[in-house]
Amino acid sequence: MKDFIQLKKNIKKDFSNLKSIKVAVLGDTATQFLVMALKGLGYDRSVNLDIWEADYNQIEGQVLVPTSELYSFEPEIIIIFRSSQKLLLKYNKTNSTERLDFALNEIEEIKELYSNLSMNSDTKIIFYNYSEINDSIFGNFANKVESSFLFQQRKLNFLIMEFASNSSKFNICDLSSIQNKIGKENLFHTSSYINNSMVLSIDALPSIASHTIDIIQTSNGLFKKCIIIDLDNTTWGGVIGDDGIEKIKVGDLGIGKAFSEFQTWVKKLKERGVIIAVCSKNTESIAKVPFEEHPDMVIRLDDISVFIANWENKADNIRHIQNVLNIGFDSMVFIDDNPFERNIVRENIPEICVPEMPEDPADYLEYLYGLNLFETSSYSNEDAERTKKYQIESKRVSAQKKYTNENDFLKSLNMLSLIEPFDSFNIPRVAQLSQRSNQFNLRTIRYSEKDIKEISIDENQFSFTFKLEDNYGKHGLICVVILKKQNNKTLFIDTWFMSCRILKRGMEKFVLNHLVDFSRKNKFDFIVGEYIETTKNKLVKNHYLNLGFEKKRNEWILFIEPYKALKTYIKKK
Repeated sequence: MKDFIQLKKNIKKDFSNLKSIKVAVLGDTATQFLVMALKGLGYDRSVNLDIWEADYNQIEGQVLVPTSELYSFEPEIIIIFRSSQKLLLKYNKTNSTERLDFALNEIEEIKELYSNLSMNSDTKIIFYNYSEINDSIFGNFANKVESSFLFQQRKLNFLIMEFASNSSKFNICDLSSIQNKIGKENLFHTSSYINNSMVLSIDALPSIASHTIDIIQTSNGLFKKCIIIDLDNTTWGGVIGDDGIEKIKVGDLGIGKAFSEFQTWVKKLKERGVIIAVCSKNTESIAKVPFEEHPDMVIRLDDISVFIANWENKADNIRHIQNVLNIGFDSMVFIDDNPFERNIVRENIPEICVPEMPEDPADYLEYLYGLNLFETSSYSNEDAERTKKYQIESKRVSAQKKYTNENDFLKSLNMLSLIEPFDSFNIPRVAQLSQRSNQFNLRTIRYSEKDIKEISIDENQFSFTFKLEDNYGKHGLICVVILKKQNNKTLFIDTWFMSCRILKRGMEKFVLNHLVDFSRKNKFDFIVGEYIETTKNKLVKNHYLNLGFEKKRNEWILFIEPYKALKTYIKKK
């Protein structure tokens, strides 16, 4: 990771071609160097952070006044930093009775800030939690004294976590964990605090900026969806083709423990919804044996969505994985112990993330923990089913190769689609898809669950969700459309996004046929669409043109009366 001086130099570079995100920074201590680190690292992450910084110690003054500069700036992200040092000063001014309720009173203040922000701004919040301070009044006994500062501070961090878990737009940047990783002496310099009111040390700022931008990017739909793992000396110790199943290193003994713990980490990612793929130079039948027969393997074949083991170029094999999964290379992480293979992939697929793994497998996990590669902004039960869906998709891709005519293949799938409005069951999935969908997303508007609930009861908005299933299994909820009533004659497509897993199935034609049927039944004459280009959604640049819409200035118009249903092999369920 670059140091602060290197990040500061980035500020002078050309940001004009980078996506711009408006960010407000509010702190109760000096934040100017934090702003520099954020701006500089933003350049390395291909994002232009347009930052407005509040004056020193003006959090409440900006948040509680609806006409403040904060709201005039109209930020997309608001960063709030209330320091542990100021928290301790506040605690010291309370009496012994008040200290028992100190954390409860503080969380109410934080909730009030959030409530005011929510009333006056439709934006996401990043709140830095509290790095621990042990004032050593009670020593270790502080863990048993409810009124001690250490007890109250830890309780407050827990209360913040509880609050965030029920507030979709309130995100935590875990400053406490960063301090645990780098040490308090590297996070906080007493001389800087005493002389300049600067709590965060220069040395810690790159790490803090990195974690902050991780949250910003995931909030904008940019995150890692897939981990691709090598096998020999990455997933297990040794070479399966030479050593055989009995001699590879995995399990509880010696260095085998490092590989078992690495597998456990990968397995937990899979359970969270990250796709696992294998890319190994090996004979496939031999490479699969440990997954099927070794008693100490944590990862099994049914955890893996795409398994490629051959003697071809790994970059080409990763391209095949990408073709099956239909996600961007920048959504992938490739883990390989061999520096030669890592460089081959980097040179041929520059968008993919390829960590420079340590030489000693014992260091793998701590190194990967520190990179925080798999930041996310949402989680649902459906995420856990993602592996099975991609395994089924791999079977579809294989089956398609048997057909020379694409229409014959589509007919053979016997596709059915269930169409439903937003309801209490699908709202979490709709919100999650809105956060994740980038490529097939016409206007790239992000929604929280609260937003979706409000749309579902708005009489001037009409919601549609589409599920898809075929002979091979269920895709689940894969498409969302929101129509807004512009006037008595016109419906505007406010939102249309779709999972890239089902591209080239004719789903977009099926969806439009249904939207036209709905329009006719409700006596609308026109459907109007809009395409807002991003760096990710060029895939659908000609979406409306291909569906028969006519271009009118910056909009696309479909006339309902002459429309004839488009040919599709999907039927309503």
